[in-house]
Amino acid sequence: MAANLEIALSMVPDVEVRVADSGADALRVLDDEPGAFVAAVITDLEMPRMNGFDLIAKLRANPKFARLPIIVSSGSTDPDSPDRARRLGADAYFTKPYSPAALRRKLEQLIQEEKDG
Repeated sequence: MAANLEIALSMVPDVEVRVADSGADALRVLDDEPGAFVAAVITDLEMPRMNGFDLIAKLRANPKFARLPIIVSSGSTDPDSPDRARRLGADAYFTKPYSPAALRRKLEQLIQEEKDG
């Protein structure tokens, strides 16, 4: 599914897809490119070293990323996960399996809203 998602996201105009293996790696990627524009973050909840919940909380606590669109893509079977992710600041939640095209459309919508807002 990750490969299909990466292909779908590569079709979003003016967006370069960067992949990180964990929440900690995602933060490192974001910090390593301080001048780069980050359009959005798509995260799973279950990752090594830092889960998606912690990643969302850290992003929302950082003024630089406080308004950054965050989409969760998760196979979590915990029925509380979608609400918890939204309470922490996720903008959208997709339960696996999902349509990569639907996630791409949501990403495009959130990026456009951020540009307009």
